[in-house]
Amino acid sequence: SRFETCWPALMKDSNGVIIVFNPELPSHLKEAEMWYSCFVQQQSLLDSQCLLVAHHKPGSAGDTENLSLAYPLNKVKLIHSNLEEDPEDVRMELMKYFRNIITLINESREKEEISIIS
Repeated sequence: SRFETCWPALMKDSNGVIIVFNPELPSHLKEAEMWYSCFVQQQSLLDSQCLLVAHHKPGSAGDTENLSLAYPLNKVKLIHSNLEEDPEDVRMELMKYFRNIITLINESREKEEISIIS
C-alpha cells in the first residue's frame, strides 16, 4: 500500500492487468480482490483484459490446484504457474493472453479511426 500514490500512473491507459498471488495465503486472495477492484473494475476494463496467476512455490502443497475463487474473481481467467513442473504451459497461457490484448487494442483503434472518419 506504500505504492498507492503511484497507482494512477500505473493505471493510466493500461490495456491489461495480470494479478499474481500465492494461493496458499488467504491474505493474498483478499489482496487479489482489492487489486481487481482498483485496477480492473474502477478502470472499466473487461474481465478478458485481466489474468489471474496462482503461483505455486517449489515444494508447496499441491491441493490448491482445485482453487475455487469467489465472485468477482471467478469471472476472470485463472492459470496455475509452477515453474519447476510446467513452465511451458504458463508460457503458452501468457502468449494467448497477450494475443487477446493485442486483438482488443487493434479493434478499439479501428473503431476510433472509423468514428473519426465518419
